[in-house]
Amino acid sequence: MYNLLVSAKFPVWNQTSVDYRCSPKPLDKRLQQDIFIKSSPVNFKSATSNSAPLKTLRGMIDPYSGITMLSNDELNTAEKLLGKCPDAKSAVKVLSRYTKNMLPTEKKMFSIFKDYAKKNPNGTFVTCLKGLRPDAYKKLLLEEFDVLDSVDDLSRNMSPDLALAVRHKTTRCRDIILKDDPNNPFKRKTLISSLDEISVSGTEKKLFEKLKERARYLPTSGSSENAFIVKYTDTAKPRSHQEIAKRLLRPSLQSAEHIHPNSLGGANSLGNFMLTSAGRNSERGNMPMPKFIEKYPDIPKYTQMHVEQIIDNIHNGKLKGHEDYPYKLKQSLNNESNGLINLDLSSYKYSEEEAENLVLLNKTKSDTKKEFNFDPFKI
Repeated sequence: MYNLLVSAKFPVWNQTSVDYRCSPKPLDKRLQQDIFIKSSPVNFKSATSNSAPLKTLRGMIDPYSGITMLSNDELNTAEKLLGKCPDAKSAVKVLSRYTKNMLPTEKKMFSIFKDYAKKNPNGTFVTCLKGLRPDAYKKLLLEEFDVLDSVDDLSRNMSPDLALAVRHKTTRCRDIILKDDPNNPFKRKTLISSLDEISVSGTEKKLFEKLKERARYLPTSGSSENAFIVKYTDTAKPRSHQEIAKRLLRPSLQSAEHIHPNSLGGANSLGNFMLTSAGRNSERGNMPMPKFIEKYPDIPKYTQMHVEQIIDNIHNGKLKGHEDYPYKLKQSLNNESNGLINLDLSSYKYSEEEAENLVLLNKTKSDTKKEFNFDPFKI
């Protein structure tokens, strides 16, 4: 039954698609430098084409954070308004409408900008961040060193050769951090990529994977206010007041997430897609779902809220031809989370069999319509 969905041809969603694990170039250029980690090239269109039916949904809760996500149109509207804001006071006024859409770090930064605007209404976010940079830089160093120290601690339980290989990588990272060279800034992927260079075999693999997961806790502009401040006061890559203002909303863009990562063989089928915020989509990468839940324990609660919205949308006539999506979503999340996410679909008025019959019925109607509209002269 579900193969009918896979074989159906849907128009390509022209919204920013954000499974960065399979694309080095997000369709929305606004997001390239802020929240995406580049990876190997792939045909982005084919990797996410079957997520297109989800583009019709609005006001959806992010299953990874609980915020209300922004559609592409909503983000465009906000960005146009922010582009006309010359100072902190006017930017804060616009951003105040979107606080429910902001991820935690961005919401904290908004609070900082709001306090700044009260005292300096004619100032800019650039000036605000410059004043905060000295302390933020020192705090960021400590955050980074704390993670590097914990990586070193985990290596103590490994063989001497492997432990030394890890220490060589973390020492190099410390050197880059302390030099603070604008032309060679430290990035989280510097450590993660270097750890991937180490060959590990046998019984140490499991511990080494745990060590690598710990490296992912290095602060980024999406997870740390200090990293945000330092990044957006980088003199080698200056940002404008308006760009910083827009940055607070861009991670909230709703995006198509492969539940089972594309990079790990995840299917391009609607049942393997879920709308998530661009920021959390990027942060998860191909991290195992149980690990991501360990980092964000409320994910099971938020995914339940998300599927309730999906059900409401279907009851209200949306996602026609995809009435079995809640059941596919439940199965995919349960499998990917090793049972940690078990959606309750008791509020859904269709049984699984009824939903599948509706999918078949809509497919039959669609095929009949195509046959009726057949024009032999277009062959």
